[in-house]
Amino acid sequence: MIAFFASVLKAHPAAAAAVDYGFKATTAAGRVFGAFNALGTVSFAFAGHNVVLEIQATIPSTPERPSKRPMWRGVVVAYAVVALCYFTVAFGGYHAFGNAVAPNVLISLEKPRWLVAAANLMVVVHVIGAYQVYAMPVFDMIETVLAKKLHLRPGLPLRVTARSAYVALTMFIGITFPFFDGLLGFFGGFGFAPTTYFIPCIIWLIMRKPAKYSLSWLMNWCFIIIGMLLMLVSPIGGLRQIILDASKYKFYS
Repeated sequence: MIAFFASVLKAHPAAAAAVDYGFKATTAAGRVFGAFNALGTVSFAFAGHNVVLEIQATIPSTPERPSKRPMWRGVVVAYAVVALCYFTVAFGGYHAFGNAVAPNVLISLEKPRWLVAAANLMVVVHVIGAYQVYAMPVFDMIETVLAKKLHLRPGLPLRVTARSAYVALTMFIGITFPFFDGLLGFFGGFGFAPTTYFIPCIIWLIMRKPAKYSLSWLMNWCFIIIGMLLMLVSPIGGLRQIILDASKYKFYS
């Protein structure tokens, strides 16, 4: 919300500068691959099904009160809030800065510095919680492998060591490679499209076996096709963006 309202104020006629809303790319190929990268970025933003089942597993469930009902309400509310936040920032940022907007709109805002600092602080607070949710399946997998394969004793020392090492590794990678926009598009298609958009649909069709050409059957196949297309085209756009911008990148920048 800070980014949205700051962008709206920046776009106010009294403070607005000349803004170009045209395509940033000057060639047809650039516009096409840019669209591929953008699709990957959007799919990355709305990914999350790979941890939904982990969250649902923590909800009490009985035959009389199955966990799927509160989980469904939670998912609907969560995605509604996500869409509200993402689209308002996207529209506000593009309205204020046009095609010159940075991948991180806070970089484009620059001033007032205290407001940008406050927004970054809110991001840190958010990531502290969100990281735990997304990393929990990885933590569990690492600890299971270390205990079963290497015969390390399960317990607090193993948990602290393994999780701290994983957090340090991911932090090092994140600081070292500042390919923010390109990586979002690449991993949005390559990593999150399968686990979020079409593999769950395939599992649903196998388990539930809905009638052929029924609404459920058609919708799942529609999502499977869209997800597979995202998996194919988004990494191409993301990889091209990384290659084009590689000369501008500086490690630890």
